[in-house]
Amino acid sequence: MAKLYKKIVLTGACGSLGMEIRATLADLCDELLSVDIADAPTELLPNETFAQADCAVLDQVLPLMENANIAVHFASIPDERPFDELLGPNFLSSYNVWEAGHRHGVQRVIYASSVHAVGMVENAAGADLDVDHAPDTFYGLAKCFSEDLGKLYWAKRGMESVHLRIFSCTKVPQNVRALRTWLSFDDLRHLIERSVTATTTGFTVVWGVSANDRAPVNNAKAAFLGYHPKDNAENWAESLFAAAAPADPSDRAQLCIGGPFATIPLGESGVAAIQAMTETTQDETPTTREPAQTEPSGQKLPSFLTKKSMNP
Repeated sequence: MAKLYKKIVLTGACGSLGMEIRATLADLCDELLSVDIADAPTELLPNETFAQADCAVLDQVLPLMENANIAVHFASIPDERPFDELLGPNFLSSYNVWEAGHRHGVQRVIYASSVHAVGMVENAAGADLDVDHAPDTFYGLAKCFSEDLGKLYWAKRGMESVHLRIFSCTKVPQNVRALRTWLSFDDLRHLIERSVTATTTGFTVVWGVSANDRAPVNNAKAAFLGYHPKDNAENWAESLFAAAAPADPSDRAQLCIGGPFATIPLGESGVAAIQAMTETTQDETPTTREPAQTEPSGQKLPSFLTKKSMNP
C-alpha cells in the first residue's frame, strides 16, 4: 500500500519522545530518516535509516533534508540552561531545520514546542491558542523563537509548520500538577499523526495535552487538525493527591502553567525542580529529549556560531 509521503526526517530520534513516535512516523512514509547527535538506536524499523548529526551545524542538516516532504524537529536540550548553552541546540538548530528544509522544498515542519513558551500565564486564565508569548525561562524563550521562526517562514516562504506546545509527556501522570498538564504517549502519537496528515496547516499552534478534566487550556482553534485525545489524568487523582503536600496559593509554581519553571532562576534546571515536586513518584520527564552536548559556558563565541557553521 502506498504511503502518504516519500520521506520524513525526525530529529532528536533517540530522545524519550523521539523513540515514542518513530513507529508512528514510519507508518506514514516510504523512508523515515532518524537523526540524533547520539548513537543510533539498537534496532531500526524496516523503512528507517539513521544519521548521526549535530543540528546546530547547518552543513550537517542540509543533506538530511534532500527529497524530504516533512521534518519533525524534536532535537534540543530538554531543560533550562544558561543562554549560551542553549543557543546552538535549541535556537540555531531550529533555524537550520527550517532553512535546510526550505532549500530542499520540505512542505511542513512539525516542531516540539512547549508549554514553557507561555509558562508565566496563570492556570486560571483559561489560555487559548492566541495567548501572547510569556516564556518562563531561556528554554521557553527558545520555544518562542522557533514558533516565530515558523510563522516567518510561512508568511515569507509558504512553508507550513505545526507547533506542539507539549506539557508533561510521560507514561503516567507524575504529580498533582500533571492532573492539569499530562500528555500520554498514545495521545502524543495521535497528535503527531494528525499534524503530519492534515491536508493543510499554514502556521498552527496546538496544545500538547491529554483530555484532562483540569486542563487549563483549550484547542478549539486547532480543531481542524482532528486531534481528539482520549486519556485523562483524573484517573490518577486519588493517589496523586494522597502523596502530595497541601497546595500553597501564593506559590507561582502552582499558579502558572509553566509550574516550577516559572519560579526557578534563569539558567538553572527546571527539571530538577519538578523532580523535587515529585519526591514520592517517578520523576516527570521534560518535553523533548536530546543528549546534551554543548560548548562550555563563557564569553567566547560558541563554535556553532562561526560563519562556516551558519552558511554552506
